[in-house]
Amino acid sequence: MHQPEPSRSGRLTEAERQRLARLRADAYTETELPGGADRWSTWADGQQGPLPTPDWVVTELAAVDTELGVLKTGKEAEVHLLRRGLPDGSKDCLLAAKRYRAAEHRLFHRDTGYLEGRRMRRSRETRAIRNRSAFGRNLIAEQWAVAEFAALSTLWQAGAPVPYPVQRDGTELLLEFVGTADGIAAPRLAELRPARAELHELWRQTTMALELLASIGHCHGDLSAYNILVRDGQIMLIDLPQVVDLAMNPNGPAFLERDVRNVTNWFAARGLPADLADPGLLLADLRAAAGLP
Repeated sequence: MHQPEPSRSGRLTEAERQRLARLRADAYTETELPGGADRWSTWADGQQGPLPTPDWVVTELAAVDTELGVLKTGKEAEVHLLRRGLPDGSKDCLLAAKRYRAAEHRLFHRDTGYLEGRRMRRSRETRAIRNRSAFGRNLIAEQWAVAEFAALSTLWQAGAPVPYPVQRDGTELLLEFVGTADGIAAPRLAELRPARAELHELWRQTTMALELLASIGHCHGDLSAYNILVRDGQIMLIDLPQVVDLAMNPNGPAFLERDVRNVTNWFAARGLPADLADPGLLLADLRAAAGLP
């Protein structure tokens, strides 16, 4: 008796897809997650952060992840608050889960200039990114995640004030949560109205951070008072997928100059004296630190 041709979707028959779906469903229900958690820890599945791993990071594979809400939404990514901890409550930590949007996102923020120097090896991937196909947009999303994780790892190891990058799994980054133990995020610099002494101290920290980045050949690339957090009087640079290599990216000097003008304008508007908030002097110092002519 003639057997009908199997219905195909992609490379698998429909029957095979249904079988695999049942296996996945069985796997999910085989062991109930404790305490209303959303998933088991993905620590073993992802690319892990630089050594030494801080003591506060929960690395036990028996830990579970619980979603606590959305911290920030943006065009390229959403940031969620996540608690990772052991089911018995003996150890836990708060993490910021940054999840880059992929196929559904149509245009990454100014991505053309930032992607200079990040060429893919395969011509098919390069064409897909250039044409912004669905496949290409997924590649761009993962490129941003890979780039930010690598940048954070490099900067954290260099001693820069950035969140510790705990792990990367695909387009999801798990980062140190910058805030209080009860889940209140640290304020952005833009939200503060610091008194004179605090303003000077925040300026000192900001310029030191910029000089450190420049000394290892980088600039933030999109720095403003909106992506500098202040926790207990200490600044923390965030939103770093577009970190620019000043030597490799032909747009690097322009990005560096824009970073400088953004921060000096904010500090000058808050009352920092003009002889300190001088964009020309700061830019000259940073170019010297980076070895730029």
